[in-house]
Amino acid sequence: MKKSLLALAVLGAYAGVASAQSSVTIFGVVDLSVNKIKNGTADTTSMQSNQLNSNRLGFRGFEDLGGGLGAGFWLEGAMASQNGNAAGQTWQRRSTVSLFSQAAGEVRLGRDYTPTFWNLAYFDVFGANGLGNDTNIISLVAPGSNAGTGVRANNTVGYHLPGNLGGFYGQAMIAAGQGDDNNKYWGLRGGFATGPFDVAVAYGETDTTTPNKLKVTNIGGSWNFGFMKIFALWNDQKIGGLKEDYWGLGLSVPLGQGEFKFNYGSVDDKGTQGALNINNADATIWGLQYIYNLSKRTALYGGYAQIDNDPGSARSILPGTAAAALAGNKSKGYNIGVRHSF
Repeated sequence: MKKSLLALAVLGAYAGVASAQSSVTIFGVVDLSVNKIKNGTADTTSMQSNQLNSNRLGFRGFEDLGGGLGAGFWLEGAMASQNGNAAGQTWQRRSTVSLFSQAAGEVRLGRDYTPTFWNLAYFDVFGANGLGNDTNIISLVAPGSNAGTGVRANNTVGYHLPGNLGGFYGQAMIAAGQGDDNNKYWGLRGGFATGPFDVAVAYGETDTTTPNKLKVTNIGGSWNFGFMKIFALWNDQKIGGLKEDYWGLGLSVPLGQGEFKFNYGSVDDKGTQGALNINNADATIWGLQYIYNLSKRTALYGGYAQIDNDPGSARSILPGTAAAALAGNKSKGYNIGVRHSF
């Protein structure tokens, strides 16, 4: 009885906070697919999340403070819908609080995407999801480092330019290590978008538990011709004597209620650091996907992808699946799925 009363009190307190906001929105994505993958000599059939869009459950709110000022929050957690696991529903995708100014931009605090990851997602035709996406061959945790800032960083203070600068946009971020050098990061991103054209460059550095910093530079661009949109991406990362370069090209073609997507990418690893040698760890990837939109929120999709690994590379189109004798061999397969957003 006491637990029930305590739960009601907590819910009542939350409702009071929520009602003080100008707006509070619940949103999310549920995306599931059946995947048939062959990594080297290992065959795997599995149900997976995140193959069209990343599964998520989130809450965001905004309060108008008047005079062109505002405040807001964003809490967003991941879900593995194939087994219902929401990791105890922590808000590991994003957990931020912001102050907004129409004239000066946004100051954002908390856990968030790093500036250097934004280009990897925004200028990949697959949006960094799916069998053929660029992050399946880009080493987000760079060889020779334990950096945890390949996608997001904790303890960040970020600044975003206002959206009234004639197409120019940008952001800056600094992340405190708070005892963890692998999360100590700073980065910048700037771009220009007008009509069908968009281009952006980003740079970031992460302290690591090694004597060397991880340094990431990338440039991405897209052009929408109406009947087709093309994407281009280059990503370079260095740590000590190790270097990795990625380049990729993609295209999307609208087809009535559907859309066809294609991507090709190549990664070149080189250098040595101590006993680690990555000179024979190159790989290429290509993938295609068709999406059929049943509505604005619901879509069916299917795709195929393949990675060709050099002898020192063991990359998979579906990381985490069985990989017997994958080094130097192909990873290939297909999937069929459905996504619903709310």
